[in-house]
Amino acid sequence: MTLPHWKTAFRSLYYADAPPPADPVFERGRTALLVIDVQNTYLARPDPATLDREARRRYDAWTPFHERMRMTVLPNIRALLTRFRGDGHEVLFARIACHTRDGRDRSLSQKLPGWNNLLLPKDEWASQIEASIAPVGDEIVVTKTTDSALTGTNLRLILTNLGVQHVVCCGIFTDQCVSSTVRSLADESFQVTVVHDACAAATDELHDQELAIINMIYCNVISAAELYAYLPPVSR
Repeated sequence: MTLPHWKTAFRSLYYADAPPPADPVFERGRTALLVIDVQNTYLARPDPATLDREARRRYDAWTPFHERMRMTVLPNIRALLTRFRGDGHEVLFARIACHTRDGRDRSLSQKLPGWNNLLLPKDEWASQIEASIAPVGDEIVVTKTTDSALTGTNLRLILTNLGVQHVVCCGIFTDQCVSSTVRSLADESFQVTVVHDACAAATDELHDQELAIINMIYCNVISAAELYAYLPPVSR
C-alpha cells in the first residue's frame, strides 16, 4: 500500500525512521483555520523602474517569494477559506502590528535592527490583511506584537472558548511567525496541521528547512489537496 505523500515528506533526521503519522481527524466544531500575517506590507512592491542598483538587487532577491505568493499561496488560502467557511469551521486571522504610533509596545524581536524591524501601527494600510483574503462577518482577528500569535494575544483563550482542538495553519513567514505560532500551539496541546503550499518563507530553501524542523513534533505538514481528503464532507 502506497502511503500519502505527506506521511513521508519533510522528514528531518529525528524522524527519518519514525512510523507514518496517523490520519488527522478534523472534527466539525473543534477545527479552525488560522491565517497568519498575510498583510499588505509583505505583498506591496515598488515600481522597479524607480529603483537604484542596490534597491533593484533587493527587489530581484524577493521576486521568487512574490511569485510564490501570487501563483500558489494566495490562491490556496482563498480556496481554504472558501472550504472552511462553507463547511462551518471557525476561521481566524493573526496579524503583526503595534498599538502605538512609535511601536514602543513591540516585543524585542520586532525592534532588532534588520528586516524584521518593521513599524506597523495597527490602523495603517500596511498593517491590514490582504484584500482578497480579508475576514468576513465576525471572523476573529488578533493583533500581535510578537512572532507567536499565542504569546502576543489572547488567542489561546479564544480557541479554548470556541471549543477548538485542532488548528490548521497557513500564511507567512514559514520560518518565523508561522513556526513560532505552531510551536506555541503545540506546547499548549493543540493539534496542529500546516498547509505547506499555503505558506511561504523568503526563499523556498528556508521554507522547506523549517517544515522539516517542525514536522512530526509540533505539527503535521500537508498539502491543501491532501487536507481536503480528511475534512468532514461539505454540509448540504
